[in-house]
Amino acid sequence: MTQHDPALLSAALAGIERALNQAIALSPTSHEELAGLAGTVLGVEITTFDLTVYLEIVSGIETRLLTHCELPTAAFVRGTVEDFASLASSKDPAAVLINSGIELEGNSASLITLQQIISRMDIDWEAPLVATLGDVMGHQIAEILRNIFRWGESARASLRRQVSEFVLEEARLTPPKAELEYFFDAVQSLSMQVDRVQNKVEKLRAKVEQKRGQP
Repeated sequence: MTQHDPALLSAALAGIERALNQAIALSPTSHEELAGLAGTVLGVEITTFDLTVYLEIVSGIETRLLTHCELPTAAFVRGTVEDFASLASSKDPAAVLINSGIELEGNSASLITLQQIISRMDIDWEAPLVATLGDVMGHQIAEILRNIFRWGESARASLRRQVSEFVLEEARLTPPKAELEYFFDAVQSLSMQVDRVQNKVEKLRAKVEQKRGQP
């Protein structure tokens, strides 16, 4: 099991929490939607980092990130950092939850609602993370988060490199480099297969729609 530096983890979560709450403050249209989720707790396990965090929606203008929570969770999700990147940037989060490697326990409704709210925000990850972690590590984590929320082919390679550097060099977590490379190769191969299947489905759907439109 990976051993995390409690001080580093606490500072990183504080920076992410601050960035998220600042974005919420600047997005008044989201306040009513978030207020509807007040009291909801979501559990997230990122297997790439062997890390579990909890997101508590306190009110329409405040969220909290916790490493330990005894409150019941509305939903608990488990997956790799790439799985969550795909979910964070998706226009159809329900489909991602069904078709990706993410494991879900509980009701997905609150998770999907939160994803849709956050995906509409322009979040400044850099300043709060640099303030709590310093220039180098704050910038690295901010870059990882930016790539997660703008997931695509160009961001995929960058995210892979940044996560590898952070895990192995800055955070000093335990996975051997060869094991991490094997993991990312396997994920990339699976992702390419999924992309090909999605392309085939879209072509088939277009043909069906074309036939429906014929007299």
